[in-house]
Amino acid sequence: MVSRMFRLETEVDKARQDLLRRRLRDTNSAASPILRALRGTPGGRERPLQVWALDEADAVAGGLVGYTWTTWLHVTYLWVDERLRGAGIGSRLLAQAERVARAERGCAAVRLETWDFQAPEFYQRQGYDVVCVIPDYPPGITEYTLTKHLGSI
Repeated sequence: MVSRMFRLETEVDKARQDLLRRRLRDTNSAASPILRALRGTPGGRERPLQVWALDEADAVAGGLVGYTWTTWLHVTYLWVDERLRGAGIGSRLLAQAERVARAERGCAAVRLETWDFQAPEFYQRQGYDVVCVIPDYPPGITEYTLTKHLGSI
């Protein structure tokens, strides 16, 4: 029986995680000519992208953290101080990230995830389309994946 040959572990192991990531990347590259062509190119690497809104005292009033990969910007976090919400800061952060991604990095689209109590309507007002809805993730909350096409440069 094969299962007797293996031991299952639940632990955080950075070296094994990196090994698994490399092996999966190699497997994916072997199966996909598109991913294979990206290997070793600037577009094949994730590049961090951050935009910050700072107040008069240089404290963070809001920020966007994400990365670009291939022709996509992935917005990981977008946050604005509660006292400043509704003043257009989130829209400006998002627009600046989109400009940089499109003009400086050749991105054609953006993707992000948000929860139902966060900002799906905000993103839709910015031109994003809901492409996936996952109810009860986490329990009692709905997660939305949204995308936006940036158009040509």
